[in-house]
Amino acid sequence: MTDIEKVRLLIGDTGSVQFTDAQIQAFLDMASGSILLAASYALEAWASTLTGDMKSEKIGDYAYTKDDAAAKTALAKKYRDEDAENPYLTWAEFDLTYGSGITAEED
Repeated sequence: MTDIEKVRLLIGDTGSVQFTDAQIQAFLDMASGSILLAASYALEAWASTLTGDMKSEKIGDYAYTKDDAAAKTALAKKYRDEDAENPYLTWAEFDLTYGSGITAEED
């Protein structure tokens, strides 16, 4: 499964496609490759398009409530929080493949 497909799965964009592959790749690029953060960006962008949608309707005894924007924003926050919990190491990563370098005998 590609990173684009993983983001699609996380945001529920599997039926009628909300974002193109290029747009999801842009979210991945903005998130430096983090799938969770890219999914968060995508959900926030999707939620921003839904803000004008009807939240509730009542016709006689029938009542209907829908708040997709809030649900997508809450899920985006969850993914953002999960991403923040993952430690990020690049230049500070340990490379123990060459030993300590202190003495040749101990390596």
